[in-house]
Amino acid sequence: MRELVRATDPVFEDGFLMMFRTRALPVLAAMAALAGCAGEGELVLDQGVGITSVLTTCPAVGIPDYTGDVTTFRSGDDRSLASLDVSAAITNLRSTCNEAGAQVYSEATFEVHARRADVRGARTVTLPYFVTILRGGSAVVSKRVGEVTLTFADGQERAMATAKAGSFVNRADAALPEDIREKITRRRRPGEVDAALDPLADPEVKAAIARTRFEMLVGFQLTEDQLAYNVRR
Repeated sequence: MRELVRATDPVFEDGFLMMFRTRALPVLAAMAALAGCAGEGELVLDQGVGITSVLTTCPAVGIPDYTGDVTTFRSGDDRSLASLDVSAAITNLRSTCNEAGAQVYSEATFEVHARRADVRGARTVTLPYFVTILRGGSAVVSKRVGEVTLTFADGQERAMATAKAGSFVNRADAALPEDIREKITRRRRPGEVDAALDPLADPEVKAAIARTRFEMLVGFQLTEDQLAYNVRR
């Protein structure tokens, strides 16, 4: 992979920022759901009053809205069905995470399924994809761009290829400060003033959790026209 970070990337324009991250797994739900993130590094919260949650240093993994598929056309300006060339989609996104060391390593594997309009002759199609690390829901920590190659045999309409993307997150950046951990995990007994209060609803706690939450987002590296086409559909 080659690193590529550009302020002009369409997926980072202000108007698309919310769209860019909407398919990443919801932060708190993803903490408990991501495969490979159980065990060391988890903070299991059970206050004894019905409050249970899991925090982990593993990033949530997902596909941002409007970047999970791409369509190319034979004519640069013609977006009609007659001009359609190749369409492809990312599917079966899976992730693993190793949070044993100072650098938390996450790897996502996925499939790309493609279909072409003209099946005459053998053909190879290469599509770029990105993997971005987002911190706190908006700060771009890193971005890398890779390529996936699909091969169509003569007369074959569909093709499939697999790809993977990996990223590192500084463990210290993904860990909660000790005072926040204590505030969350302090046992609350029935009858206490704050016994029924959810510590995760505390603004200070919410802000601290947000700073330590990372997302690994995977999608096609689209041109401005391709992104606009996906949004309009």
